[in-house]
Amino acid sequence: MIQLHNVSMSYQGETTALTDVNLKIPKGDFVFLTGQSGAGKSTLLKLLYADLAPSRGQVLIDGVNLSRLTRSQIPLLRRSIGVVFQDYKLLPNRTVLENVAITLEVLGWGKRDIGKKVYHILKQLGMEDKINATPLKLSGGQQQRVALARALVNDPKILIADEPTGNLDDENKEQILAIFKEANIRGTTVVVATHDKRVIAHSHRRVIRLEKGRVLEDQDVQK
Repeated sequence: MIQLHNVSMSYQGETTALTDVNLKIPKGDFVFLTGQSGAGKSTLLKLLYADLAPSRGQVLIDGVNLSRLTRSQIPLLRRSIGVVFQDYKLLPNRTVLENVAITLEVLGWGKRDIGKKVYHILKQLGMEDKINATPLKLSGGQQQRVALARALVNDPKILIADEPTGNLDDENKEQILAIFKEANIRGTTVVVATHDKRVIAHSHRRVIRLEKGRVLEDQDVQK
């Protein structure tokens, strides 16, 4: 499903974020990207949803070379990808309902169907009682759940998360990871960037370790 062939990425022709990265992530896989800050994790994730284009090499999703997509084709690609951003990117003046509904509105869903689907996903995440609250009235863990609900509400083929357990306590970390695992069981390919060694150690999943923009280790530890 996801393939990177000799991918390198430089910013403004100077700072090199990735160098000769080769990866294959099959459909239905669950992968952790790890490494120190500046290792290239966030850059790699941005390449997967075409927020960036590689300086060299190819990034393919379902056999489609993302560099060949026109600007108008990129939104179509993103309909099949759910993204959980490190800073959540919730709209502060919109309710929880409105923040999650945006994904389905873009897809042209009807208002009634949107309401049902959003309520269903929020109930799964234990957030149905906050449906009319705004993000600023929520805790960090609750905001993370809303961001995750927005990413999962359209049942994406791929779920990408950038440091999703950062600044969360152990209980919230476990709950968020349980949600990722449930999505993966339903067939979603999951790619999570994290530097949290405890999360990785307890998950028993494939781990891709980056260092200075290169793949240092690629180990499948599923049990």
